[in-house]
Amino acid sequence: MTPIRVLIADDQVMVRQGFTVLLNAEPGIEVIGQAVDGLDAVAQVAELAPDVVLMDVRMPRLGGIEATRQLTEPSGATVKVLVLTTFDLDEYVYEALRAGASGFLLKDASAAELAQAVRVVAAGDALLAPNITKRLIAEFSRVTSSPRTPLKDRVGDLTERETEVLGLISQGLSNGEIAERLVVAEQTVKSHVGRILVKLGLRDRTQAAVFAYETGLIRPAGY
Repeated sequence: MTPIRVLIADDQVMVRQGFTVLLNAEPGIEVIGQAVDGLDAVAQVAELAPDVVLMDVRMPRLGGIEATRQLTEPSGATVKVLVLTTFDLDEYVYEALRAGASGFLLKDASAAELAQAVRVVAAGDALLAPNITKRLIAEFSRVTSSPRTPLKDRVGDLTERETEVLGLISQGLSNGEIAERLVVAEQTVKSHVGRILVKLGLRDRTQAAVFAYETGLIRPAGY
């Protein structure tokens, strides 16, 4: 089985080295490089083609948000970005998700949490992870302006069932949980998810959740 190839981008050498040791000790994961800032990360992704980048938000020269955008916007980009942050409710993390990141992780995460997050992001079709991602999306989507018309119009491309599935994705439910909720086969849900991502031009489930909140399809609790 081919290991998940990881690049770590952080301006703190101790963080890079610590995460490298933790991840290299995990089966099926290999750290193939370390970047000292966003510019270095973009250059190394082009050279090394990792599957996942652990991206610090705040770095000199080029920050994690813009680096994430540069890595995920090009057509055909396959690298997944997992944002690293010190605080779980960090407005910059939400901006990173909007820029194309697939999730985020606290820097004090355990080795098991770190490895699981890398596997989830690499899989693309797994749960939104960590679970706190959903809370962050809800918290910061409420401060955005009213739903953008172009985004809202795109919801019309979805069938009624696909719209329902998108709403459940944004709540952090897995394919199995969605299947149970809708009383359908899990494979059916997987097919719906695939069509949703294709129709909306989205990369993964995290981007689908961001889309659902930004279009107003899902409203944060209490709003």
